[in-house]
Amino acid sequence: MADLNQRLLMLIDDEPAQSRLISALAAREGWRTVIVRDAETAIATLGTRQGMQLSAIILDQWVPGEDACDLIAELKSRRPALPILMLTTSTSPLLAVEAMRAGATDYLVKPVAPDRLMHALRSATTREAPRDELAPLTEKMPSNPDFESMIGAAPNFRKALAVAAKAARGHSPVLIESESGTGKEMLIRAMHAASPRAKMPLRIVNIGGLPANSIESVLFGHEKGAFPGAFERQVGALQHCDGATLALDEIDRLPLSVQERLLESVRKSDVRPIGAPYSFRIDVRLIAASNLPLQDLVDQGHFLPELLEAISTTKILLPPLRERTADIPALTRFFLARIGEQPGLRELGITDGALSLLAAYDWPGNVRQLQAVLFRAAVFCDGDALTSEDFPQLLSILGTGPSHVAGNHVQESSGVMLYTPDGNLRPLEEIEADVIRLAIGLYRGRMTEVARRLGIGRSTLYRKLSELGIDNAA
Repeated sequence: MADLNQRLLMLIDDEPAQSRLISALAAREGWRTVIVRDAETAIATLGTRQGMQLSAIILDQWVPGEDACDLIAELKSRRPALPILMLTTSTSPLLAVEAMRAGATDYLVKPVAPDRLMHALRSATTREAPRDELAPLTEKMPSNPDFESMIGAAPNFRKALAVAAKAARGHSPVLIESESGTGKEMLIRAMHAASPRAKMPLRIVNIGGLPANSIESVLFGHEKGAFPGAFERQVGALQHCDGATLALDEIDRLPLSVQERLLESVRKSDVRPIGAPYSFRIDVRLIAASNLPLQDLVDQGHFLPELLEAISTTKILLPPLRERTADIPALTRFFLARIGEQPGLRELGITDGALSLLAAYDWPGNVRQLQAVLFRAAVFCDGDALTSEDFPQLLSILGTGPSHVAGNHVQESSGVMLYTPDGNLRPLEEIEADVIRLAIGLYRGRMTEVARRLGIGRSTLYRKLSELGIDNAA
């Protein structure tokens, strides 16, 4: 591979505007881009001196049209180790499956966010495990926006759901803090579905995905002529969500100047568009989500303490996946069932050894990363069940063989720890509590089903919940 500062990217694209954008974004990471306009030139370029220096290829699906997968296969046959990323407007899982089987390393849905593109290039050219790979596809898989869809039995996770379920019934602002990929958007949708405003719209605005100079206009709107380029009046998200729910994702990336305006709107329950001499009264349920602890940003002077206080009437902390690894088996089986419903794929089982491998990894991309990694493994699996060999990247990162991983994590993969760290059995009451929590998570809080599977009556189950101090968030 070329030196980090001299990495060469070949972009196969016939759209000048998109080519300039991708070239500029890649340049930020030290990439130099060679742009070719058609498949024939791309194949010919591989055999040149410049082509031998390539570190990655980005291919726009529409350059070869329906033959995109054929071109990927041809490029891969000539340069097997060269990462290939495909750009497309399609969110079809079938196209993703075909592209990956042809040899595509990643699949990017347009318009692709700058951070997503940069991460895809970094992941393709390093040993880093895929994090947001296939995220646009896996996130679009049908799911029920309710608390029963939130799978997990870990006490810290169930506690977060209990707080969220209670807060959903109110009208006060809610702040959700957790790492990227833990399920904040899914929790927001579940809260909205359980709220008094469930029949009204929910709008989610991702602050991190907006250009910095347009955030204020998106939130507050603007009048015609308010600034250069404001050719017509625009209604902002706050006014648009009057009577409904507005979720601000990645609020930690909100500029200080916009924070001041948002604080004023929250305090006064009104909104004034840019360039307007008047304001509108609004009744908006605000849910904010942050990838970073906002108190840390307050301490660093990057977030207004008054705004933090105003938006955190209720604060919910979603734990990262590494803090609830006992939930990985249930999450894995759930995702595999959903993946199996996608065109071109089938439902697969998974071996204990593979589950042990998944439990051994720390999942920096959390649940979203787990889902994406399972999707990729399912695409290439020839058997009826995934084994540890279907996750070669994880085996490489962990630096160990599948048998070693399975031996060290067999208890964790089962979902219930039987032994204390010193090798003695845990008290029966603690094991029983863990089994009940596991069942609640596995059957998504459906207590009749939990009781049936445990072989006890509902009244007995609720008595045990009380005795063991288990808080059910269903």
